[in-house]
Amino acid sequence: MHQKKKFRDAVFVVTEERSCPIYNKGEEFGVDGHCAFVPEAKPVCMILTAKLIEITTAQDSFERFGQLGTQKAKFKCAGCTGIIGFEYKKKKDFSTLQMKLLSEAEERRRKKHLDKFYGKLRNFQLFESLDDGALYDLAELMELKTYPKDKIVIKQGDPGVNLFVLLSGKVGVIGDDGARLAEMGKGDIFGEMSLLSGEPVSFSIHSLDETEAALLSIKNFKFVLKKYPVLQLFLLKMLVDRAQTMALRSGNITSGMSGALEEIGIVELFQLINSSQKTGKIELILDDAKAIVQFSDGEFIEVRYKDLIDKEALFALLAKKSGHFSYTKGISLELENAQPFGGFMGLIMEGVQHVDEQEHGQES
Repeated sequence: MHQKKKFRDAVFVVTEERSCPIYNKGEEFGVDGHCAFVPEAKPVCMILTAKLIEITTAQDSFERFGQLGTQKAKFKCAGCTGIIGFEYKKKKDFSTLQMKLLSEAEERRRKKHLDKFYGKLRNFQLFESLDDGALYDLAELMELKTYPKDKIVIKQGDPGVNLFVLLSGKVGVIGDDGARLAEMGKGDIFGEMSLLSGEPVSFSIHSLDETEAALLSIKNFKFVLKKYPVLQLFLLKMLVDRAQTMALRSGNITSGMSGALEEIGIVELFQLINSSQKTGKIELILDDAKAIVQFSDGEFIEVRYKDLIDKEALFALLAKKSGHFSYTKGISLELENAQPFGGFMGLIMEGVQHVDEQEHGQES
């Protein structure tokens, strides 16, 4: 007659992790009756859950724990490409009522913290396509961290280990020469390029104010992208936009590039065309009309804006601070032999002075 195996209530905590595709150090697993439980928001590994149930049914395994269940009996799971080590810790029958109350208070604190964290994430564009249940799962996987002012958040050349979502504060993107290339604030994300490419971090990030961020580890990042394809689409669009912005800042404008004048000023945009000696066309969509600016080897050959042309049109455009632009290579056939209607730097300097005088005149 075969003796029926007895299942025991138990909790196990991961103490070691080497290339496990799913779980992280510090996460917990439970066995209750005939059921095994994995960390919230994580997929089930059948190899590991079978191992946990096997352990809890083995009488000799639990005899090694001692009566208080505090000895650290160690186990390993090596059923796939990774290895994790985990230890048993007692789940039920707290040794004192005080310990039980402390445990319940800790669970309430954790739940309150998670609800607050969820509320912060709910307001961000990055997550607005996720339903409440999916976002709650995501909050379970993220870590909340605060950085004081003037703290290095990530360092150039280090391996990328986290995706960062800025909840408050401001950070600066620092280049090789120590110059600040850009700033990011609430709602911006960074760190994803290194996670996606596997390459070291390209730029250092420093906190400019006290900054709060939500961190998603590389393992959880890959899991989230697999589970929520809508985030893949969002990240892809964001990466394209960011690469284009960085190209503009580095002076590498190419045909088909577009953007907002809020991100690159109109004078800076024209200077970029001039310094690159481009022959092409800038089309501007402004709040009151469209405009076309055509260049030959970086020099102005025609500017049209409403009923204005060339110099007058250019001066009017230099006052614009918002709108959308797109650049295409090549110019109109009838302008192929056209000559510039003035020197680039002279026109820009005269135009900026003209705008300044107009603005001061309106103020007075």
